Amino acid sequence: MIIFTCAFKIKYIKMKRNSHESTVLGEFGSAIGKGLIAGLAGTIAITASQLIEMRITKRKASNAPADAVKKTLHIESTPGNREEFANEVHWVYGTSWGVMRGLLSMAGLNGFAATTLHMASIWGTAVTIQPRLNIAPPLSEWEPKDIAIDLLHHAVYAIVAGLVYDAIE
Repeated sequence: MIIFTCAFKIKYIKMKRNSHESTVLGEFGSAIGKGLIAGLAGTIAITASQLIEMRITKRKASNAPADAVKKTLHIESTPGNREEFANEVHWVYGTSWGVMRGLLSMAGLNGFAATTLHMASIWGTAVTIQPRLNIAPPLSEWEPKDIAIDLLHHAVYAIVAGLVYDAIE
């Protein structure tokens, strides 16, 4: 829904003069490029956050990203390559969520408001889609500690992605 709202608002955005962003297409491309950079930074941050947490809690890495790709796109890892495949999906998924941050900026949202909506979109998607694909239990079955940890990781992602996006904007 938000993507369609952003696309609708594109023609109403005041364009910058004398730059590659002086056209709607240039503005859109710039937002996507900056978003991908911000998404990569956010993915680096959430990966570090998760690695630290996994060392403390002794939790193993999640296969949910790979399982989601397998069920939705019918793409499987090669035998013995599941962990690497899950890691690649994690990086692509996280980096691509940065595009959403760029679209939020095009819609006129920046700073705290954009970071909050970005975070809610990412986390809301994860806790909605994974149970529907039967790769994670519904949120109502999670332990409060696990909810807090997952929220923390996604907040780290959204904050870093937001700071990076706003810095390069």
